[in-house]
Amino acid sequence: MLVLSRQSDESIIIGDNIRVTIVEVRGDKVRIGIDAPRDVTVHRQEIYDAIQREQVPAAKPG
Repeated sequence: MLVLSRQSDESIIIGDNIRVTIVEVRGDKVRIGIDAPRDVTVHRQEIYDAIQREQVPAAKPG
C-alpha cells in the first residue's frame, strides 16, 4: 500500500482522470473529495462490503 501525507486542499492524482482532494481535517475526521468519471464507481468500504455480501448467491442445500 502506498501511503502519502497530504494537508487540507492538497490532492492526489490516480491515473489520468481521478483526483482525490483532502477537503477538511478536523480532529480524527478527514473529509475527502473525489473527482472521477461517471463510469468509475466510488463507494465507502462499508458500503462496498454490503454490496458484495448481497451479490453472493445463497448456498443451495445439497
